[in-house]
Amino acid sequence: MKYEHKAFILALFVILCYVAVGIAIGFQQYLLAGGLFLLGFVIMGFGLRLKRKQGL
Repeated sequence: MKYEHKAFILALFVILCYVAVGIAIGFQQYLLAGGLFLLGFVIMGFGLRLKRKQGL
């Protein structure tokens, strides 16, 4: 799979995590919202590490 496809999929997962944070806050599930917020940062960090590894 090309790098751009991986980056696009990772970006979609990050966006979905942050949308899910909003939904979790709406349902007053603050612990779940915090976990999803951290998961978004982890996925974003993985994408940045992948980008640095590719040299782009």
